[in-house]
Amino acid sequence: MTSQTWRLIPFLSADGELQMKIDEWLLKQHQSGNYPPILRFYSWSPSAISLGYHQRKYPEDWQNLIWKNQKIDLVRRPTGGRAVLHENDLTYAVITSDLSGSRIEAYKKICEFLIQGWGNLGVELIYGTAGRGYINNPNCFGTATGADLITVDGSKLIGSAQLRRGNVILQHGSMRLKPDRELFKKVFGEELLDRVVIGEDLEIEKIIAVLIDAARDCFGIDFEEKSLSDDEWEDILNK
Repeated sequence: MTSQTWRLIPFLSADGELQMKIDEWLLKQHQSGNYPPILRFYSWSPSAISLGYHQRKYPEDWQNLIWKNQKIDLVRRPTGGRAVLHENDLTYAVITSDLSGSRIEAYKKICEFLIQGWGNLGVELIYGTAGRGYINNPNCFGTATGADLITVDGSKLIGSAQLRRGNVILQHGSMRLKPDRELFKKVFGEELLDRVVIGEDLEIEKIIAVLIDAARDCFGIDFEEKSLSDDEWEDILNK
């Protein structure tokens, strides 16, 4: 890690297109040397399906999905991977640089704080083991690769994706907290098979606070909490 003080951006709920604009903009700011590494947490409102940057195969009806009289947004991420349904989930984003090693080693370095934080919340997480066969499944949560975090009983809690530009990394991921099983089946055409719903009794504020403490400990850093300024918002919205 290149800096001992990271910027912590307070929790934000917004539509998926805006959230992806923010992540991409923050990546460019860090890449240009203007910003330190960044951690932020956010949610998607309205609910959305996010597609991986290179994902071209997905059901045509996703473009016009209505749920409870509201359209489900279809958004493309700047990162790879497959489709994620963002509905009652919590997303994290880490932007940093100078992580040595391979892509999967960088994943695991960043994921340390997720494993420790959820462990402190009483949820033991391990890495998934699925091979390359996952590419035939449009559903990110349909399989768990070595870049994903699952519970010891096999329920997938966190699916992450990454974008590298030079030595700068954007990694963000969805933590599935209280999924609507009916909506999941409507989107993916299959039952949500997880035996338990993780985090159902935990407030988002509690989860975020514990994960921030874990990041501070795992990365050996301090945080400066700072909301996006009016000037930053203007720059993001004009891109």
